[in-house]
Amino acid sequence: MTSVVTFYKFVRLLDPSGLRDELDGMACELALKGTILLAGEGINGTVTGNAVALQKFLGALERLPEFSGLAVKYSSAAAGNPVFHRLKVRVKPEIVSFGVSGLDPGGRTGTHVGAEEWNELLDDPEVTVVDTRNDYEVAIGSFPGAVNPATQSFRQFADFVADHLDPDRDTRVAMFCTGGIRCEKASAYLLERGFAEVYQLDGGILNYLETVKGEANRWEGECFVFDQRVSVDRHLREGSYEQCFACRRPLSTDDLQSPDYRPGISCPHCAQEQPEARRAALAERARQVALAARRGEAHIGVRQGSQGRKNG
Repeated sequence: MTSVVTFYKFVRLLDPSGLRDELDGMACELALKGTILLAGEGINGTVTGNAVALQKFLGALERLPEFSGLAVKYSSAAAGNPVFHRLKVRVKPEIVSFGVSGLDPGGRTGTHVGAEEWNELLDDPEVTVVDTRNDYEVAIGSFPGAVNPATQSFRQFADFVADHLDPDRDTRVAMFCTGGIRCEKASAYLLERGFAEVYQLDGGILNYLETVKGEANRWEGECFVFDQRVSVDRHLREGSYEQCFACRRPLSTDDLQSPDYRPGISCPHCAQEQPEARRAALAERARQVALAARRGEAHIGVRQGSQGRKNG
């Protein structure tokens, strides 16, 4: 098994670029791979490496005053899956793109609830449970009864709220996401819009799957993750889905049997969407991947043995 750690914290960073250089040096020295995003609003990352290196990195990170109390989650990948092919430490306008200015997720968010209280909220008919993730994520797993906002990106979530939620009607809203970070912004936004009671699943789906076992676990299906594992099951082990290189959607076994599935080029979800020029470019890339494989080389950005995996 390969260890994977995700972490985030909303905190004011005065010099994200300086921190980028520092963290890049630390992570490179420990041979970590993955993606770390920095912005004026905080940090968000997913990295992989050997267990000792990960512990050293997190220890060094949390010794920095800005990152004390970092939210951290662990999971695993199957042996042989590198999860990421490279390390990227980048400065962005936001650590999770929402597109609404003026929010303060580091100061005012919804009430964090643990697994036991979360199950009670799922059973309460007066609570509107909202899955804040995107449509392709919801498609492979969610909590029963949760509202699917049918968004293609998190930037559309504010429109969903305006069109489908009403603070006078939906007086109690409970929301969840993969690791908790999107709910920090979504719950802050709902509070700004006047919603009275807003709850969020502490640590997200990943924390729920880690802590809730057996019949108490209400999760149905698998959980999409943004790396080459594509999904994890209810035991946080690497899931059963592949990923279309062209459109990044998760692919089931049935999708892989479709005549529209061409590894590295198209899948049933995007075969009719692609312009001919993009299809030709993807076909050439797939050819280069196949040539590299015949030479016994790994094509950067694609997991060996699977052109459908997401580029880390």
